[in-house]
Amino acid sequence: MMRFLSKALTDIRSNRFLNIITIMTIALSILLVSVFMLFFENAGRVLSAWNQGGRAMIYLSDAFTPAMLPNVKEQLVSIGGIEEIVFIPKTQALERLKKEMGAKTSFLSTLQENPLPDALEITMTDHSNFDQIQKRADRIKALEMVDTVEYGQGWLGRFFKLFNLFKMTGYAMSGLFLMIALFITANTVRLAFYARQTEIEIMRLVGATDGFIKTPFYVEGLLQGFLGGVLGILILLSGYLTLSSGISQNLSAYVYLDIHFLSWQAMAIVLFSSTFLGWFGCFISLKQILK
Repeated sequence: MMRFLSKALTDIRSNRFLNIITIMTIALSILLVSVFMLFFENAGRVLSAWNQGGRAMIYLSDAFTPAMLPNVKEQLVSIGGIEEIVFIPKTQALERLKKEMGAKTSFLSTLQENPLPDALEITMTDHSNFDQIQKRADRIKALEMVDTVEYGQGWLGRFFKLFNLFKMTGYAMSGLFLMIALFITANTVRLAFYARQTEIEIMRLVGATDGFIKTPFYVEGLLQGFLGGVLGILILLSGYLTLSSGISQNLSAYVYLDIHFLSWQAMAIVLFSSTFLGWFGCFISLKQILK
């Protein structure tokens, strides 16, 4: 095996320019795929952390009285998908608001009456699908004693739309770039094979098998794929370290963000995929040449 590795390294050095182009193409393709994976991982984390797991506020109408609470809870339970219901009286809500905002403004101390409504805080069992959240909120809002329902519908709806758009774009562009990388890898192997055609013909004359002839090319393809994957992850890591702190500082005041780099499992998948890409490009090329 070491002999094949040595031969592959010799071929890479002798065709340095072609191999650098191939590795860079694989690296750019892996970088693009990794950017989308990084977005999906962090977007999923944001969605999971949304309102600590699907919480929504139900603001009750002025006609509501505490005696109606059991009936309202029963109606909410009948809708389904609600795990927990917590009643927040308007007096408690005002006290909480004064505690949080009292030092920042003196307006609350001048209030003659409590302007806040009674409210219910609910926890939904399923909050991964925005359409389901919206339908459930509409059913809750239709209840007699309910005035409004707040579940982050403004930013959450836009976020889901952006997420789905980014996902479709990611699949399309990742597939395109991976096909380009596969094409360039296959042609690099083909050029290297033709450059050694005389040597290969001599090897065949002395009895060398196809497996013996092809193995150095396969090793070369694996090295190209692995190095391209490593380079793509390093470029992504440098960009992540540069941008993540600024993004967190600028947006943390508006939405909860917990930005992390790719997990070890994701990086392992990326490296395996890039290595397989290098091998598969070599496989396709050699299968066509050695027919």
